[in-house]
Amino acid sequence: MSLATLNDRRPFRAAGRFSVSGAPLLFALAGLIVLLPILRLVWEVAGPMAGGDLTALTRVLTSKMTWRATGNSVAIAAGATVVAAALGVPFALLCGLTDLRGKTALAFCLILPLMIPAQIVALSWIHLAGSGSPLLKPLGLAPAPGTPNPVYSSAGMILVMGIEHAPLVFLALRAALRAVPRDLVEAAQAAGARRGRVLRTIVLPLSLPGLAAGLALSFVAALGNFGVPALLGIPAGIPVLPTLIYRRLAGFGPSVLPEVAVLAVLIGAIACVGIAAQMALQARVDARVIGGSAPAAVLRLGRARRPLEILCWTVVALILAAPLAALASTSLIRVYGLPLGPETATLAHYATVLGLDQVGRAFTNSFVLSGVAALLLVLLAIPLAHAMAGPGKGGRLVRAVGVLIELPHAVPGVVLAIGCILVFLKPLPLLGVSLYGTLGIILAAYLARFLSLALRPAQAACAALDPAMEEAARACGAGPLRRLRTIVAPLVAPAAAAGGVLVFLTAFNELTVSILLWSQGRETLGVVVYALEEGGSPTLAAALSVVTIAVVVTVLLAVGWLGRRLPAGIIPWRG
Repeated sequence: MSLATLNDRRPFRAAGRFSVSGAPLLFALAGLIVLLPILRLVWEVAGPMAGGDLTALTRVLTSKMTWRATGNSVAIAAGATVVAAALGVPFALLCGLTDLRGKTALAFCLILPLMIPAQIVALSWIHLAGSGSPLLKPLGLAPAPGTPNPVYSSAGMILVMGIEHAPLVFLALRAALRAVPRDLVEAAQAAGARRGRVLRTIVLPLSLPGLAAGLALSFVAALGNFGVPALLGIPAGIPVLPTLIYRRLAGFGPSVLPEVAVLAVLIGAIACVGIAAQMALQARVDARVIGGSAPAAVLRLGRARRPLEILCWTVVALILAAPLAALASTSLIRVYGLPLGPETATLAHYATVLGLDQVGRAFTNSFVLSGVAALLLVLLAIPLAHAMAGPGKGGRLVRAVGVLIELPHAVPGVVLAIGCILVFLKPLPLLGVSLYGTLGIILAAYLARFLSLALRPAQAACAALDPAMEEAARACGAGPLRRLRTIVAPLVAPAAAAGGVLVFLTAFNELTVSILLWSQGRETLGVVVYALEEGGSPTLAAALSVVTIAVVVTVLLAVGWLGRRLPAGIIPWRG
């Protein structure tokens, strides 16, 4: 049979992607995973309203506590976003455009607060700034005994959340800086423009969409943060919407679900306003450039390089090393409040906490949940990314699926958690099995929330594939599934595995979702750390936190080592 005849009978599709029937099936599966909890939550509020029952809505919206918590949430999230921008923007400019040395290590340190659980970040600052601080007390800088810890305040929450979410601004802006064409920068330099003018007139205007995305991500993340407000805001009597939802659900159980659903929709609506503002800003800023170009040229710092390097590492020492050192010191002292020294140091807290049954269960549950979630999401992300990179990758259906997949990760975690409770509170239709009160409901929430994390690296890898390989396989008679199994999956697997590791790390220490979904015997690691601190065992909580940080850093370093063989951009802190 001639090649012309073969082409007549089996016409090529650009890139040989999934058949027409395969891609919509994958899109429907992804949409079901991510959209069902949110739709159920919306119906919990809209359904009674449609029937004329406004009891829950009226009770929530007329409560002074609702609007107090809402005002605190917006104000603290906005303040944290300002702090995140103050940290993330300069570091992104220095790491993305200049000849600063040690940029990979600097980026790793800056990203680390995002990978460490929020409750542990808050704990580290509690132990650093308190009157019993093992670092500040010997220097005479700690608050006087009996005085409030300064981080138990709105300012403390803003500072800690701003540091935690600065990596979001850093990563988004650095990615935008990489797209600034080299020829524009070099032309401005050749015309005599100084570094400041190049940044002000070329680099920053072209990077505004990326900066807007980073600010929106930081605002939404701060709005839905539970760990920091729970540990710093509740003792200070500063309610925010996530802690208000948690305390009502913990105090009254499923009976208050209608009211809690209204609160969840309220915080989700505020988050959507933030995302819409970001999209509107990006639409108003025309940052397109015609033609392609090499990445932006490196701006030489000259004599300013060494002072800037010292300044950068000093900031890292203050916002990262000092709090973690205080946390580690607290885990080693015999009695909380004593200074750390040869006579007061002990490892007994590690032996005690690792011997607790609930800690062993929590480690097991967290490993199983995060491992299974990462595996399932990687298996789904490879064919889904392949389908989304197909001939209709710019179509409305693909764009809609992309937005839906991002939605559960963009909205606050409490919104998704309440939606999962509403979906799985009753036994599943046909199966008669209830996931409420089991690890299954937490797994379902993880699958919905972290699908986007697994999908992004797989999409980047699929976009880099040469279509000729699939076209050759198709010409030889290979069907879509065989091409996926023998060509696409092996090539995309390393990037997808990196996405799976990010899912594992994020889920392993997650608290915002699991704090509302756990039950006795189904504790996760984040829940146990929070419970130990709230139960008056700060040294045990510190010891478990140090073990958790050690696991996170070990995995991150292993990923960084393996990431040398992956395409640029897969590992966040690598240039």
